[in-house]
Amino acid sequence: MNSMQNRKANYGLDAPGLVKLFFFGGGLLVLIGAALIAWHKNGLLIAVGFTLLFPGIVFFLESILMFLSSHYGKLRARDNLLHDLHLRGDESILDVGCGRGLLLIGAAKRLSKGKAVGIDLWSQQDLADNRSTATMENALIEGVEQRVEVHNGDMRKMPFGDGTFDAIVASNSIHNIYDREGRRQAIGEIVRVLKSGGQVALLDIRHTAEYAEDLQVAGMKEVERSALVFWIFPPVRVVRGKKP
Repeated sequence: MNSMQNRKANYGLDAPGLVKLFFFGGGLLVLIGAALIAWHKNGLLIAVGFTLLFPGIVFFLESILMFLSSHYGKLRARDNLLHDLHLRGDESILDVGCGRGLLLIGAAKRLSKGKAVGIDLWSQQDLADNRSTATMENALIEGVEQRVEVHNGDMRKMPFGDGTFDAIVASNSIHNIYDREGRRQAIGEIVRVLKSGGQVALLDIRHTAEYAEDLQVAGMKEVERSALVFWIFPPVRVVRGKKP
């Protein structure tokens, strides 16, 4: 137990393949571009060098921003999202596409009697080392393992009864369903398993206008789509709503 207490929860690197591509690809473009500019007197090669240099700098900087977002920024965005739920502490909360437990464990830390439940398919493409055991390890490190449970499952067909949860959250997960109808199904499932009077907060980098529209069509009230949130890169929006 002491070894666990001395460890720090790791919520993973988002889009690890893309971060690595931008980091190494951008760095390579910078090196090639700089070499062509510095070592050649041919005007055409110098022009090619500048053509490679500037995109390389952009890609490299984006990789750094994505790394900082995964390790620092998303924790701040998480805290702000959960703060605005104004939880009492006895709720049942669902994290849709919970990954390694960023929102799930953050919610559990705000509960005294409630339960935080996560569901995921554990894709390795969307989050580095994404697995349910890593989520529970993080819960143990954060001291909330007794208030956390995780399920393997598809958000388009969730294994929960109607009106099960007081609040439902999601962070950069619904957009990983690539077809419009699939995302609509996920929103429908979120509304179905939400209790009357319950609230949702869905954070994502894209499709948030769709989420707001689908929540309204599903009968949700007080649906709002936030301004851009820059704690995460690329910037995100949060869609909120309440079930009558």
